[in-house]
Amino acid sequence: MADSSGISARLDRWGTALESAALVILLGAMMLLAVGQIVMRVVFSYGFVWADELIKLFVLWIALIASVAASRSNRHLRIDLVSHFVAEKYARFPRIVVDAFAALMCGILAWHSWRYVQISIEFGDSVLVDFPAWIAYSLLPLSFLLMCYRFLLSCGSEVVRVFKPGDPAGDKL
Repeated sequence: MADSSGISARLDRWGTALESAALVILLGAMMLLAVGQIVMRVVFSYGFVWADELIKLFVLWIALIASVAASRSNRHLRIDLVSHFVAEKYARFPRIVVDAFAALMCGILAWHSWRYVQISIEFGDSVLVDFPAWIAYSLLPLSFLLMCYRFLLSCGSEVVRVFKPGDPAGDKL
């Protein structure tokens, strides 16, 4: 039987590789498409009708995937004033509150973006001339759900550190 921590580490490595590959591919495709569109307009006075909208979707997808990657490695934007003025053990409580709040907000955004995707399906919205919009926007609920999960993990690990016996930085608040 496989060790669960080994499976978890392997899934984490695969997820990291998948996120990085998606970011590189999307950024490269966006740059090629944008430069190609400019060249085609200047040189040939012609461009693809769908290219500008696809570039906007690429920007959205890159931002979402980068946000998921940032929440994985705890490198997201954070206004952290407390930890500069108090000891580590006292800075954990605000971190727990902030991570729980971020998880709650991401959960709410995941729910409402899922509802948006469902409405898009019901109305038969399309993007890129005639492509189903729900496929293009399905990354929204998935990314917010992943960020919610990662913030919950971060919050849980901080709570565990607070109550972990023998950890000098984990003395009770």
